[in-house]
Amino acid sequence: MSEANKDIVRRYVEAFNRGDVDTLQNEIFAPDAVVQGVLGWGGMDVVVPIWRELHAALQITMQIEELVAEGDTVAARYTERGTFVGPFRGNQPTGKSFELVAMEFFEIREGRIVRRWGARDHASQMRQIGMPLA
Repeated sequence: MSEANKDIVRRYVEAFNRGDVDTLQNEIFAPDAVVQGVLGWGGMDVVVPIWRELHAALQITMQIEELVAEGDTVAARYTERGTFVGPFRGNQPTGKSFELVAMEFFEIREGRIVRRWGARDHASQMRQIGMPLA
């Protein structure tokens, strides 16, 4: 079960890196999933626009550094990279890149993610891309 749950998280990262929101929403996350992150939290109706904004503005990709699974829970540590290429939260792009450590925890049931909690060094990201800390 632990390996199967890690595979679901790997699929999540692959789909996220492609910007494949349809696969994330329709195949990887449960319809009633709740996602919590730096920019907000809620169901798919709340987080899908955030994911789209992140990809359009910051070209975010994640590289898995470590996955740990126990029961229905998977913990992931990533290197997250991107470049500020489009408007983001009222700020114009700077063309600057960033690299940081990010961590996410997942609860998985019946082969789908039902909860995801994300934490990343948001302040470092803002400094690297030349955005003011809000």
